[in-house]
Amino acid sequence: MSNYLLLLLIFVNFLLGIHPASAHKVKTTADVGATLHMEPNDTPRAGEATRAWFALTRKGGKVIPIAQCDCQLLVYAEPHASGEPPLLEPSLKSVSAERYKGIPGAEITFPRAGSYQLLLVGKPTAGSKFKPFQLKYRVTVAVGVAQTKPQPQEIKNVNQNITEQPEQAIPIWAIAALGFFGIGVFLFIVQRVNKN
Repeated sequence: MSNYLLLLLIFVNFLLGIHPASAHKVKTTADVGATLHMEPNDTPRAGEATRAWFALTRKGGKVIPIAQCDCQLLVYAEPHASGEPPLLEPSLKSVSAERYKGIPGAEITFPRAGSYQLLLVGKPTAGSKFKPFQLKYRVTVAVGVAQTKPQPQEIKNVNQNITEQPEQAIPIWAIAALGFFGIGVFLFIVQRVNKN
């Protein structure tokens, strides 16, 4: 019976799209790595300021402070075309977070919920020794504070100006109904298999 419960759990997770989340996103190149952390709780929300910082290190773990890196942060809405200008270019400043001192950080306000790409580009300043790098991070932004009255929003688009209505959230009852339906189908299949 425990095998059936395990299969049921896997099936429900697949059905609902539940995947384990990682708190920090790590990217590396040949001799530079960076861990992205976003506050609060690595869950940025549309229309709300998000503090993002990069624990930038050389191969071997030595921290690269922003003073030693000519760094730039570019934010693109996904999907985006190659050569398209970034949606946002937040300025990086020196921040201290957790055990890191003087690392690159920025305040980002994502305009709407959805998928974004953060591109951290850097090259060494005079006296620093590491290869120029580009690190890409995919970030999913959740729905932010609910507006009292939906307002059309002007969203920057390279190809044209688009007026969009805010996205509607899926009601919780619809998600629950889908879950119960999936469990029912699964149990029906298990019952049919056991009869044979």
